[in-house]
Amino acid sequence: MISPGTTSITTSYTTFDSPLGELLLVGEESDAAPGGTALTSLSMPQQRGVAVQPRWRHDPGRFAEAIRQLRGYFAGELVRFELEFRTAGTEFQERVWRALETIPYGATTTYGRLAEDLGVSRGDVRALGAAIGANPLLILRPCHRVIGADGTMRGYAAGVEAKIALLTHEGALQPTLI
Repeated sequence: MISPGTTSITTSYTTFDSPLGELLLVGEESDAAPGGTALTSLSMPQQRGVAVQPRWRHDPGRFAEAIRQLRGYFAGELVRFELEFRTAGTEFQERVWRALETIPYGATTTYGRLAEDLGVSRGDVRALGAAIGANPLLILRPCHRVIGADGTMRGYAAGVEAKIALLTHEGALQPTLI
């Protein structure tokens, strides 16, 4: 039962067939957001622990703008998303996630450089990596653009192959010829 004076937030979801497989988009009602939905999660098929919950409502119409922008991204026509996000991380996670949005399309940065930009001490770089790994908005908050200092592709929630595919799509990596 909902107490008087409180409101219930409806969580909606839909799926989107992308070049990387079926993406799961989840959001909550928001009067200010395009389509009336603020995104809370965008996940990929390879991610563990991400599944549709019974209380969520399947409502593809609420995600029309997000899907339009994702189509534009995958078509190479859009390099920055203009969507409302509503995430529930710690203060530190939210700070790291916002910083991810500043990494330009087609570019990469390292964990160390991002830590330096955020004023995170060397001792807290692991916490930075954990915050990046907990990013609930894959692609939209481009954690795939953070790589190892030696150029290696460090972990990615949807798998290193997806990270490489996204960086290749953005032109940050050259396609591998076989």
